[in-house]
Amino acid sequence: MADVDRNIEELKSKVKEFCEDRDWDQYHSAKDLSIGLSTEAAELLEIFRFRSEAEEAEVLQKSRVEISEELADCLFFILRFAQKYNFDLDESFQNKMKKNAERYTVEKAKGSNEKL
Repeated sequence: MADVDRNIEELKSKVKEFCEDRDWDQYHSAKDLSIGLSTEAAELLEIFRFRSEAEEAEVLQKSRVEISEELADCLFFILRFAQKYNFDLDESFQNKMKKNAERYTVEKAKGSNEKL
């Protein structure tokens, strides 16, 4: 199933059902979900640790399944946090992109990775 075949609310609902079936609400405070997201992001980073730019393409090819799983783990924690604490991810994303567009105008930011 492609990304476009599901919406964020469907994914949040799936995560909610999964967690409620396992009685995990007690383990999913805002702090614990934030720690979980950070941990999973670190596991994604670990795949690329000590790899040169030249090795990156090979890692992306050879570790595709592992990378996919770590991305899914990160998404799980994002969806669970948003679901449990009532954040509208689409609205949050749209607002942040608008703010970024104002802060990082093409004229100021094109070809640069400096924080403005």
